[in-house]
Amino acid sequence: MAAIPGGTFWMGGADADAFPDDGEGPVRQVTLKPFHIDTAAVSNARFAAFVKATRYTTEAEQFGWSYVFAGFLAPEARRHLIDGTVPGAPWWLAVRGASWRCPEGPGSSIGARSNHPVVHVSWNDAHAYAAWAGKRLPTEAEWEMAARGGLDRRRYPWGDELTPKGRHRCNIWRGDFPHRNTAEDGYTGTAPVNAFAPNGYGLFNTSGNVWEWCADWFSPDWHAPDTPRTRSDPLGPVTGQARVMRGGSHMCHHSYCNRYRVAARTANAPDSSAGHTGFRCAYSE
Repeated sequence: MAAIPGGTFWMGGADADAFPDDGEGPVRQVTLKPFHIDTAAVSNARFAAFVKATRYTTEAEQFGWSYVFAGFLAPEARRHLIDGTVPGAPWWLAVRGASWRCPEGPGSSIGARSNHPVVHVSWNDAHAYAAWAGKRLPTEAEWEMAARGGLDRRRYPWGDELTPKGRHRCNIWRGDFPHRNTAEDGYTGTAPVNAFAPNGYGLFNTSGNVWEWCADWFSPDWHAPDTPRTRSDPLGPVTGQARVMRGGSHMCHHSYCNRYRVAARTANAPDSSAGHTGFRCAYSE
């Protein structure tokens, strides 16, 4: 884990290509106490140890299905499709038997991906793992402070250029989404949790690879008023319908998602899961 010193930082963004409904702004000063956070997302190997120790069953396994990107679907999994599409995102397929053990559906496995981030985990699954590990999920403010790596109001964890000096710094979709991924950054699906250079705090992949669950309930405007509750160790709304996710994923592309910017945010229901969502843990001093 990395020790984050705490203090005051500028949170949020005002990028011209941001999504207004996401509530990335306003850019505001937020003060946090010191905390620790995982340098990398929880891997398949670490999650497997949790399952072995506790006999935990993920929600995707309980429900019997999860969402798989159509381009990654295992051949055998095609006969396990469930009716239903995601509005505006027809590339997501509901697949019976898809889970963290079978990321592309029946016929796939994580055999060669022990050091890749675990996916098909819900917020509830991530919360359960964190509790077992003696940790917790990071607040959204903690996640962003750590993801910025000590840089002030930059677009990415390493600066303002996506590929400084032509070097790839994250695992995102390159090419024509959703039809062709050139894999210029070296990966088409997930990458190892320690792929690419870390940020200034030693954190890997805080842009791209997998979305990461945060502790907060999502709101596009809870944080907008300038009040003590939103500026000092904010915990987010007391209730809600969806939990915050941060960082973007290997499926993010500037043409439709563009949420691998460090201020970007989105959300999903706490019992939902998909092949591009994982998490990392934190704990307080």
